[in-house]
Amino acid sequence: MLSAIALLGLAAQATACELSMALEQWPPYLYSPPNAAPTGLDWELAQAILKEAGCKLKVQAELPTSRRQRLFEQGQLDLILSASNTPERRRYARFSIAYRHETVGVFARSSVQRHYQHLSSLDALVQDNVALLAPKVGWYGKAYARAQPTLTAAGKLSTFNNFAQGLRMLDAGRADLILGDTLALRHEARTQGIAISALPLVVLRAPVHFMLNKASTSQADLDHINAAITRLEQQGVLGAIRSRYGEP
Repeated sequence: MLSAIALLGLAAQATACELSMALEQWPPYLYSPPNAAPTGLDWELAQAILKEAGCKLKVQAELPTSRRQRLFEQGQLDLILSASNTPERRRYARFSIAYRHETVGVFARSSVQRHYQHLSSLDALVQDNVALLAPKVGWYGKAYARAQPTLTAAGKLSTFNNFAQGLRMLDAGRADLILGDTLALRHEARTQGIAISALPLVVLRAPVHFMLNKASTSQADLDHINAAITRLEQQGVLGAIRSRYGEP
């Protein structure tokens, strides 16, 4: 006959938090250098939070964004990092409290940045008839959604599939400015050796969350993760990780 302690141990094993996620190439947040282990800001934050929460992470091979999202919706993945909490997603997912913020800004080549320093809003950018590069997909806030049709109609908006392509286009003079995630743009610019400078124009600053699959995770899993984020924020652990990447 099993003892009470043994029964408790079996129950704990049965309800242990195990989360599966797929890798992606999204430097400096999550990426895998050749012949090296995954790294990046989100990777370090996730490792600290899940360890504190008592969760085991099962990492699957890298997947394209669309396929990763589809598998998540089908219940074949438990966790996606750096997610925005939207009503549509809440139908099939549960969200942690924020563990960092994302910032979307506008940059110019450093050699000409002074010519655009006066632009403090996307409305001003539109009025000045400035050509802009922006990611082909994604949500970049209400101001960009409002400006996008006007820029497109005027032939002043070009899009790119990834930041490497976008910065090559900027460096080749395909547009005056480039819009995108601040850390990702700066990281790719350093990689390519392209000098860029930010304008005093923050397009979007918003919280990001762990997105857990409703079908394959429990409210208890989410509660443990939220408690871990709260403790690590209070201890300064998450802030120290973010600071090393230049994120407050």
